[in-house]
Amino acid sequence: MKTIITVATTGAWPTKKDNPNVPLTPQEIANDVYDCYKAGAAVAHLHMRDEEGKGTMDKEKFKETAALIKEKCDIIINMTTSGDLNATDETRQAHLKELRPDMASYDCGSMNWGHSGLFINSPQFLEELGTTMQECNVKPEIEIFDAGMVYNSLYYLKKGILKAPIHYQFVLGAAGGSTATVENLVYLKSLIPEGSTWSALGIGKGHLPILLTSLAMGGHVRVGLEDNVMYSKNELAKSNRQLVERAARIVEEFGNKVATPDEAREILGLKKEA
Repeated sequence: MKTIITVATTGAWPTKKDNPNVPLTPQEIANDVYDCYKAGAAVAHLHMRDEEGKGTMDKEKFKETAALIKEKCDIIINMTTSGDLNATDETRQAHLKELRPDMASYDCGSMNWGHSGLFINSPQFLEELGTTMQECNVKPEIEIFDAGMVYNSLYYLKKGILKAPIHYQFVLGAAGGSTATVENLVYLKSLIPEGSTWSALGIGKGHLPILLTSLAMGGHVRVGLEDNVMYSKNELAKSNRQLVERAARIVEEFGNKVATPDEAREILGLKKEA
């Protein structure tokens, strides 16, 4: 079996105070993605930061970073649509309309984001975003933080806002979402339609347990400093590449093969760029 490794290099929250190896600028992110590509990552999940290091949906930052990555490799580019809690419905989609990446995140519901505030994904926005993605030929990665979001996705699938086969990303351990336990992943996976592809991640200390469970259940995996700045207890990760290399070793030891970008495109139903 081929296993897709997604690397989430940056996220919207970790800073260099959390881990000095978090890449923040377009050049840092692009260099980091290329290192992870060489280590086995087939998908790069991208967030952008502004000049102060805060999450931003600035489409020019996405454009610059994507161009730098494409100069180096053919990794699948997956852009966030939720990198800034202050973003508008318009700014969360503008980069998709102009850049048309391979994939983009589709956060399938609203939630309290710990003490940070509200993470709003209104029904109106989700319908509009689904339509935008179809028009721009961008494959949604359906981000699932709790079971209600799976049921939302089934509703939008029935309405035609989403198209099968769906690709799910289970995000476990986020403040306000489902905790990163084996039981929760097994339950959430049981809810998705037959024929769907899926990946999972555990935030923080849930990183390895969810990675191992996902492999055991036939899923794909996501690693990176967005989700976990530590390599092990009391040891900061040296780089995103270090986390990808460990994931690749685990995949191989499990008996699977690490998917190349072309193999991941086939698994996910993406067209290879000319």
